[in-house]
Amino acid sequence: MTQNKRIILALTGASGAIFGLRALEILRAHPVEVHLVISAMGERVLKAETGKTAGEVSRLADYSYPPEDLAAPIASGSFRVDGMLIVPCSIKTLSAVANSYADSLIPRAADVCLKEGRPLLLAVREAPLHSGHLELMGRAARVGAIIFPPVPAFYSQPKTIDDLVNMTVGRMLARVGVENSAYLPWQGSRK
Repeated sequence: MTQNKRIILALTGASGAIFGLRALEILRAHPVEVHLVISAMGERVLKAETGKTAGEVSRLADYSYPPEDLAAPIASGSFRVDGMLIVPCSIKTLSAVANSYADSLIPRAADVCLKEGRPLLLAVREAPLHSGHLELMGRAARVGAIIFPPVPAFYSQPKTIDDLVNMTVGRMLARVGVENSAYLPWQGSRK
């Protein structure tokens, strides 16, 4: 029996809530069991940037957990998942992941993915970056995290912001093993 993929999606307090929301929408269109966690600041940013509440967005996931629930299934390595995305990933969350400071569910689930050798993608959303940010990204990458800032690609000749968001999120999902049609793979230049 083939089992659907199981993905953890977390939204934190960095700007770029649309990337996390779009990831959830794309995942819902695929045979993927989605486990969602939205941090307290993530809820505020989500509402400010998209007009949607955490409750509305949580209904799109198969399972949703409060950010302080360290007893949630996703806090244990015995609960098998195929990967985790933190989209957007605040510098505070990056710091927690890079330093194994698992005081709440998002960094704990991320730490579990790292210790179990499962893909963990951090869509770090900050600019400009100072050397402390870069050091944290380097530390997180050295322990196995995929650092994937939501930087748009233009080879698909996007026409709208939605095109840019879809392309970026589609590439993120593909990087953790969720094939999708939200992005156009590079086909090479044609003369």
